[in-house]
Amino acid sequence: MSSTSDEDLDRLIDKLTLPAKIRLLTGATTWRTAADAAIALHELVLSDGPAGVRGQSWDERHTSVLLPSATALAATFDEQLVEQLGALLALEARRKGVDVVLAPTLNLHRSPLGGRHFECFSEDPELTGLIGAALIRGIQSHGVAATAKHYVANDGETDRLTVDVRVTERTLREVCLAPFEAAVAAGVRLVMAGYHSVNGSTMTASDLLTDPLRSEWGFDGVVVSDWGAVRTTEDTARAGLDLLMPGPDGAWGENLLRAVRAGKVAESAIDAKVHRLLRLADRCGALGRRPPLTRAGPRTRDVRRLLRRAAAAGTVLLANHGVLPLVAGDLKTVAVIGTHAARTRTQGGGSAGVFPQGEISVLDGIRARLRGHARVVHVPGPHVPGPPPALDPRLSTDPRSGVPGCLLRMLDAHGHELYAEHRSGGRQLEPPLVPGAHTVEISALLRPRTSGTWTLSVAGFGRMSLRLDGRPLVAGEFAKNTDDPAIVHVTPPPQCATTHLGAGKDVLLVARRELAPGTGRATIVGAAEPGPEPTAAVAAAVRAAREADAAIVVVGTTEHDEREGQDRTGIRLDPRQDALVSAVASANPRTVAVVNSGGPVEMPWRDQVGALLLAWLPGQEGGAGLADVLFGRTEPGGRLPTTWPARLEDAPVLCTQPVAGRLHYSEDLHIGHRGWLRTRRTPAYWFGHGLGYTTWAYEHITAPGQVPAGAPFTVRVRVRNTGARAGRETIQVYLARPGAAIDYPQRWFAGYTAVRAEPGETVTAEVHVPARALRHWDERAHAWRTAPGPCRVLAGRSAGDLPLEAEVHIKTTP
Repeated sequence: MSSTSDEDLDRLIDKLTLPAKIRLLTGATTWRTAADAAIALHELVLSDGPAGVRGQSWDERHTSVLLPSATALAATFDEQLVEQLGALLALEARRKGVDVVLAPTLNLHRSPLGGRHFECFSEDPELTGLIGAALIRGIQSHGVAATAKHYVANDGETDRLTVDVRVTERTLREVCLAPFEAAVAAGVRLVMAGYHSVNGSTMTASDLLTDPLRSEWGFDGVVVSDWGAVRTTEDTARAGLDLLMPGPDGAWGENLLRAVRAGKVAESAIDAKVHRLLRLADRCGALGRRPPLTRAGPRTRDVRRLLRRAAAAGTVLLANHGVLPLVAGDLKTVAVIGTHAARTRTQGGGSAGVFPQGEISVLDGIRARLRGHARVVHVPGPHVPGPPPALDPRLSTDPRSGVPGCLLRMLDAHGHELYAEHRSGGRQLEPPLVPGAHTVEISALLRPRTSGTWTLSVAGFGRMSLRLDGRPLVAGEFAKNTDDPAIVHVTPPPQCATTHLGAGKDVLLVARRELAPGTGRATIVGAAEPGPEPTAAVAAAVRAAREADAAIVVVGTTEHDEREGQDRTGIRLDPRQDALVSAVASANPRTVAVVNSGGPVEMPWRDQVGALLLAWLPGQEGGAGLADVLFGRTEPGGRLPTTWPARLEDAPVLCTQPVAGRLHYSEDLHIGHRGWLRTRRTPAYWFGHGLGYTTWAYEHITAPGQVPAGAPFTVRVRVRNTGARAGRETIQVYLARPGAAIDYPQRWFAGYTAVRAEPGETVTAEVHVPARALRHWDERAHAWRTAPGPCRVLAGRSAGDLPLEAEVHIKTTP
């Protein structure tokens, strides 16, 4: 908390001239705020951080600890574990000299087509608020500030810079704003305003930045813009926005100075913004004498152990027909099948991405677990379509030094070298911008491991070329067709060419990209080896599965399916992946299918496999955590934070495409499982679903007979472990108010708790139901109300499996 009083902060503000105050309100650089020696204000360093703290640069040499995706964290239903992971992010921030972590993302899984599901926790506002608050507490436990984003109703990526979301006042309050209210209650120090508009008002100029954020919830922190979201001056300055990022350019600065001097923006509004910024700096140790920077983090062994536990805790066992857990001592040969097994996706695409310290694939994890017990055979199966992956040291060497990797050069307009350095990979998002730089060049000696038709690519905007042994493959002017920073600076579109290469024969690959204003610097060189013939690839997988004691087939999405800046057009996997799972399952009844994705996918083969695991995007230790689950070292701890459809068309909310610039949230309150219940459709798997390695009997529920309006209450649920091994059960409570005069969801999630029990043991769980779970927003009175009358309380293991029921009566207070 702040150690400087409000009066002291005001005295510091009095020392500043108006230009000095305004200078503080725009970033000094892309990732730093401005400093002012006159008041002993140091700069603050901000960094993306939902799954790992990247720091101030995109540089593969500056690695980061990589957590499981936000969906995997929510799937743990374990706030204590998430808080520990938040504390790990804070220690990473301290190690990298970062003061502000731009996490968590509190937007909701409104539609299965959301492209950024992996970065958001769940479909449910209550669960999102609980898990988000836990991450915030962890991040802020070491003097680092967390950021709740993207305020508010920013639940899709299509036209995200300009879309105007239309949503009712009640839905906004009960659904969209609810996780942010929980974040403020947890003490979050920043809130990020999104690019979009809500009900006709751009978020960076919206009244919502003041009411309810400050006036009702008491938020005393800083409201920061998303990067590049501020496009106007006076309306944003009069709103509750405090800090424009990035800098040093932007719509404030001199424009804002003129507006204040002309009386169009009150200087008192500027003072209030500076006051909040100084309070944040004080809380982060950047005001006055700055404490020495501690770069020592936890031991690597402890970090890996925590991340491994988190990956297992978020893994969801969707189905199990007596196949799991596998017993290592009973196995002689295990077939591990699929390209995702060897190249497991550990994170999503976009601004949240980091260069991880190391990645344990599913194949790596299984091999390590079975070493000395069983033979592991890997068959990749059919090639998964997508742009070529960036060059990595396994395929390329620096043509100048011969060291694995590539050569990065900056050239002037005449092609003369200004700067050169060895880099380990072909994904260079921020090449050094040296004086006179005109062209980025990435070159590498490529050594093909297989003969055949290779796909090579260069990605960026503007004039680009790609040459192979001097022969042009790509050449042209590739215009920037978007202003979305996630695409311009992180995932520019690749330009591809195919050519025949012979195994073991080095070829020189040279990519050039001219720099032009407004097009970023990102330059990515990719190479994809020829994939096997699909029919033969499936046949090889079937042979391996048939000859093995068990088969583990891993399928999933790509970083181009799920990423920032675009929504998905469907949720089906590539047909070749579906065919692979079906074929392997037919060949071996002990087939375990593992899904490696951040959001829902269709699984038409789900009833054919012996067991089905959802691994999400599991972070750097994902393969090790999954192996722990597969072989019974630990239980799969996850429960679905989002309802998964059997078919996309069954989902109650599909629309992510604005019409005439507007996106109507026509589902109102009925998001996620609420919408499924309303439409009376049955999904593949309900919100909250997940199995363990034991079985449970739900025996009894107790709830108070009467509850005063506006008061919380406690539900007691007795369960018994009816299986043969110890286990953990996540007990969920839902509420329903049938027959009420007010339009409620058919039922809604109200709370949960987890219990552990030995075989045969009976335990009683206590689930706290907060007062907010019973309230509704009265649009006429613009106020919260709690309606009196009966309320059903249901308990069970998912939104679709609630065997216990009680009733409480909500009574009005005198």
